[in-house]
Amino acid sequence: MDRMPPFYFLRHGETDWNVEQRLQGGRNVPLNATGRAQAAANGHVLKALIEADGHEPAALDWLSSPLSRASETMQIARRAMGLVPDDYATREALRELTFGSFEGLTLAELALVAPEDAAARDADKWGYEHPGGESYAALSRRIDAFLKTLSRPAVLVSHGGVLRVVRGLLEGFAREDVPLLDIPQDKVFRFDGRAGAFHG
Repeated sequence: MDRMPPFYFLRHGETDWNVEQRLQGGRNVPLNATGRAQAAANGHVLKALIEADGHEPAALDWLSSPLSRASETMQIARRAMGLVPDDYATREALRELTFGSFEGLTLAELALVAPEDAAARDADKWGYEHPGGESYAALSRRIDAFLKTLSRPAVLVSHGGVLRVVRGLLEGFAREDVPLLDIPQDKVFRFDGRAGAFHG
């Protein structure tokens, strides 16, 4: 991928479904108390990073997934920074990987109700297309196209699957490793178009 403007990436804060290890995908699941605290703490870290990089926060593009857990994270983080909470835009491209008919299930439940699908998913986490949903390969194409639209420094708030493919695209991971990448909810990632590092 060609060099692009630097951007900061926050994964949404924790939800109860994260704790239960349920496939959230396109479902709207609210943050829990831990998630709200993570979002506020990330806002403070983000403010320090933006200032250290010499950027004016108002000059950045603030873009969020439209799903409620991401938009709530954006609002809490902006409030912690002393910014107007709802002064941001949403982008459909930043939605989470969709798990189709498997959304709401834990992986253990998936293995019980659809063992063949669970085995196929385990065998090829990158290429497996969830029934009525997406594969990581499809998500990566969607995010690759989105990143090419960035024209100035930005703050993105999105999801774990999205963060994995962003790291894959910009840090050069093998595609079979992308679905296994670490995606903390209590960190702020900074990407300069070539590599990423997390802070906090």
